[in-house]
Amino acid sequence: MRVLGIETSCDETSVAVLDGEGRVLSNVVSSQMEAHARYGGVVPEVAARAHLENLPAALEAALAKAGTRLEDVELVAATAGPGLIGALLVGLSAGKALAFARGIPVVGVNHLEGHLFSAFLREKGEPTREVRYPFHGLVVSGGHAELVRVEPDRIVPLARTRDDAPGEAFDKIGRRAGLGYPGGPVIDRVAARGRGDRFPFPIGRAGDGSRDFSFSGLKTAMLRELGRRRVDGRPLDPETLDADLVDLMASFQRAIVTSLASRVAEVHGSEGIRALALSGGVAANSELRATLAAWGDSAGVPVFLPERGFTTDNAAMIAFAGLLRFRRHGAEDPSEAQARSRWPLGS
Repeated sequence: MRVLGIETSCDETSVAVLDGEGRVLSNVVSSQMEAHARYGGVVPEVAARAHLENLPAALEAALAKAGTRLEDVELVAATAGPGLIGALLVGLSAGKALAFARGIPVVGVNHLEGHLFSAFLREKGEPTREVRYPFHGLVVSGGHAELVRVEPDRIVPLARTRDDAPGEAFDKIGRRAGLGYPGGPVIDRVAARGRGDRFPFPIGRAGDGSRDFSFSGLKTAMLRELGRRRVDGRPLDPETLDADLVDLMASFQRAIVTSLASRVAEVHGSEGIRALALSGGVAANSELRATLAAWGDSAGVPVFLPERGFTTDNAAMIAFAGLLRFRRHGAEDPSEAQARSRWPLGS
């Protein structure tokens, strides 16, 4: 079996081919980072137009790299949401058209569900890690922070962000600090040289007693600290930042990591976690990976860390999630695979 995955939810155009066991035969990603960097964030219209230009070449490259003809594809999985509606329509429409032309099934995939299962993928064509239910998943990205319990037939939300997501906070602070876009990778590099315990930052909690995440207070506190130091967005060299700013970035990152790890520990204490899968763009963060791996070792819980190549938006994770969904529920009517800007996990 060959599964074709298409991902165009935001600013990466990606096409992948997997076999029926989830082996990644190809995963082509065309990034638009340079096009959006000048604006300090993703511009929806620019993203949609770039997807239109990039998708045909990405499709051709993915098929060639996998040694697969379009006639060999037996299932199409395309991201249907959440995401930028114009961007989503490009990939989903292409996927539905390919499936219609070939007379094969198509599955509209929740982008977050794709991230959730990406921790089980392996690079270089190796077999996927075994997915055993139930497990818990922590999805951390530019738009989301969600902790869920994954059962064979449902996803149960346990905590989600109320305001800024971690990746969004990293990007906003990176821009204000003059470190460029995206902010997460450069702050991660800077923080590795600093003391994360020097500046105590607030760890937000929802006022209703839930486990939901809140990072807006942390972002505001960090902006205030940058203002005190007259850091106003003018470009700075991350390699020559003074010690104060290096420690400030390390402390900011530590607060985000502590908030995420503490919720995981709370859930483990209340209902037990048999296995934890980390995913999303922020899953590439070095401190977050090390912290959760250390927690797993101490708690006796296997922690699945995604290959860094699968932390960003990619079509391999969409193809795999689509394959799992197809095995559970079969094909859906193509008319039901509609693009949607919002699609919470568990709905």
